[in-house]
Amino acid sequence: MKYRFQRRLGPGPKKPLGALAAVLLAVSLSGCNDRSLAPAERAAFVRTGIVQPRDGQASLTLTGEVEPRFRADLSFRVTGRVISRLVDVGAHVDAGQMLARLDPAEQQAELDAATAAVAAAESQLRVAKATFDRQNALMSSGFTTRVTYDHAQEELRSAESTLESAKSQLGTAREALDDTELRARAAGVITARSLEMGQVVQAAQTVFTLAQDGDRDAVFDVPESMFFGDVEVAPVLLMLVADSDATAVGYVREISPVVDPKSATVRVKVAIRNPPAAMTLGSAIAGTAGRKPASEITVPWTALTATGSKPAVWIVDPRTKTTSLKPVTVGSYEAGAVLIKEGLRAGDRVVVDGGKLLSPGQAVTFDEDQS
Repeated sequence: MKYRFQRRLGPGPKKPLGALAAVLLAVSLSGCNDRSLAPAERAAFVRTGIVQPRDGQASLTLTGEVEPRFRADLSFRVTGRVISRLVDVGAHVDAGQMLARLDPAEQQAELDAATAAVAAAESQLRVAKATFDRQNALMSSGFTTRVTYDHAQEELRSAESTLESAKSQLGTAREALDDTELRARAAGVITARSLEMGQVVQAAQTVFTLAQDGDRDAVFDVPESMFFGDVEVAPVLLMLVADSDATAVGYVREISPVVDPKSATVRVKVAIRNPPAAMTLGSAIAGTAGRKPASEITVPWTALTATGSKPAVWIVDPRTKTTSLKPVTVGSYEAGAVLIKEGLRAGDRVVVDGGKLLSPGQAVTFDEDQS
């Protein structure tokens, strides 16, 4: 019996076993192709919000500072050592008032030398003129030569040129001596000082800053995003922060073409019409400007994506709870938000978080209470 059992399992025919393997493989493949056993695709969970239009701000109020319309940096025109400083920061000065003085020893020496040079040139001119007059008289009588006459005439012209040069140098020396005294070119207030007694200053080195009397500006740092909207060209209402009774009206005089990269603001200067006495330099001032009211739809930054090179947002169909990509037109940008100009309607459910891995027609789940 043992021999027969081994014979059946050992050298038996192989063909029936191969057929059995083929049947088992077909059954297993048919089980893999059974769609009823395939796992269902899970819906992605996203955060959504229902957009509603809102009315934009009708006005904008910012805080700025009162600054002078004209500001001048004052400096000496010559190099020297400071021996006198007559004003300090905050002092009001009149036109022509002396502000500081340099040691005039060097310039005085140059003036004395130039004065002596003029005197010597005048003496030479008198000699040359007398010689020429004598040669001219002798020439008319025929008692001198043409060469001697021409030489006297040349000496006279040379002496005249020397005198003119000496007078020019004398004028330059006088100006240099006058430049050792720094005077205010216009009435105003000293807002900065950078010199001390005994200090050696160089020519053209700024030593005082003068805010001239007269026109005043209210200077504001306006967020760059405000320039994307429509701003009304209208008077700006100004008011002192410390005194609400001190008010004035201004108009935009200058808008800087450069955006500050650190604060993303643009410097705007508003000319103040008839500023009250309380609006002194450096005062904090509040300015209110009107804006054209408009209906805006705002979505968070996280909701914004792109289709090609154009901005877009993901929209959820409330019936099928599937997503679709909707191109939009951006009106302006704010801190943490985007103002949509076209592409959305009131009541649209927008994906505000979780839209990075979405695809068109994908099923999503969300909190029904999100709005």
